[in-house]
Amino acid sequence: MRSRTPKVLHDLCGRSLIEWTLVAAREAGCTKLIVVDSASRPLDGLLGDDVEVVVQPEADGTAGAVAAAIDALPSGSPVVVLSGDVPLISPETIRELVEVHEQSAAAATVATALLEDPSGYGRVVRGADGSLEKIVETKTDGDATAEELLIGEVNSGVYVFDAAALTAALPAVGSDNSQGERYLPAVLPLIAAAGGTVTAHAVDDPSMLLGVNDRVDLAELRDLAQMQIIEAHLLGGVDIVAPASTQIDVGVEIGADSVIEPFTALCGATTVGERSTIGPDSTLTDATIGDEVTVLRSHLTDCEVRSQASIGPFSHLRPGSLVRERAKVGAFVELKNADIGEGAKVPHLSYVGDADVGAGANLGAGTITANYDGVNKHRTVFGERVHGGVHVSYIAPVELGDDSWTAAGSVITEGVPPGSLAIGRGRQENKDGYDERRKADGADKK
Repeated sequence: MRSRTPKVLHDLCGRSLIEWTLVAAREAGCTKLIVVDSASRPLDGLLGDDVEVVVQPEADGTAGAVAAAIDALPSGSPVVVLSGDVPLISPETIRELVEVHEQSAAAATVATALLEDPSGYGRVVRGADGSLEKIVETKTDGDATAEELLIGEVNSGVYVFDAAALTAALPAVGSDNSQGERYLPAVLPLIAAAGGTVTAHAVDDPSMLLGVNDRVDLAELRDLAQMQIIEAHLLGGVDIVAPASTQIDVGVEIGADSVIEPFTALCGATTVGERSTIGPDSTLTDATIGDEVTVLRSHLTDCEVRSQASIGPFSHLRPGSLVRERAKVGAFVELKNADIGEGAKVPHLSYVGDADVGAGANLGAGTITANYDGVNKHRTVFGERVHGGVHVSYIAPVELGDDSWTAAGSVITEGVPPGSLAIGRGRQENKDGYDERRKADGADKK
């Protein structure tokens, strides 16, 4: 991957690669989840509480990884082996593979797929009768013969084993190959030689078994995953105008009859209610959006916008912001840790941070809340139905009572009683003849 980030922790539509695999395993009904980590423990603390992490002390191949987990395996249940870099495996496919394994009374079952371009995958070699003969790796020159490289059926890295058969075969797996690694597929002929039945089950949708070896693979899988996510929302009644230019993470929820306009990204744990319109050109991350909300060309992060409110264009809602019902946040407005009351308006060109704006208030263009004194943050509190003039700065901590007014161009440093008008600006003074005197002074200096 040419990255400091371990491969299985790379993001795929809002989940790491390994999280996709774990979610599929949980939904398939796996009762115990064991993840094999490397000696440097890059996965430490990053997985769920229901995951047991064991360490592979030496990077000696996939058989070595499974061997590291042997002692943690429960007895009497089939052992499903999944790869942390094969993220699109579905719960249904896992359940189907286990059913095939149990119905055939197999000791080992491997999922395979037919690929047009099998490059990078181990090839499935079958005997004359169609039975599985072996799986050959293709990581480096010499792993497979030229004839074997022509095979289109590939090993997915997904297996089901009888625990006892797997435990007995693993110690005999050697490292006599070009990479000097112990490959897990080498247990299959050993299990067969011991009298166990080994079967291969071809999966109908090969995309479920595609793995990630580099960023090119990751990009291809991202396209596949994104279309799966978008199709699910379309079938759920969401109108996505331009799917090819829309990004929706796997954890996003969208209500029926909402419209997602082009060039919009819905990320993280974002939720959108019904009949809302998001975009175009909007990015929402961990945002909670109510019903009948409009968000136009804006950026929202870790905030909440309640029903029938409108945002944008070109606004930025930062963490901790709450826009209540029917409120309006207009063009070029930035909110941070601010509570905008029901029906209140912050129409345009304003910064409102660490503030409470009462219901029905209307803040004029160029409103600024100055809330930081160099040591502490302070709040500005606007009562209900406050009328803020244009180009007014409020120096926190300050509170404005209900139905109060502030004059344009003011700097408000003290509280304003309810129903009062606050004027915080110097008086205008006109200097008659100023231009003529300035020109005359310039001429004299020449």
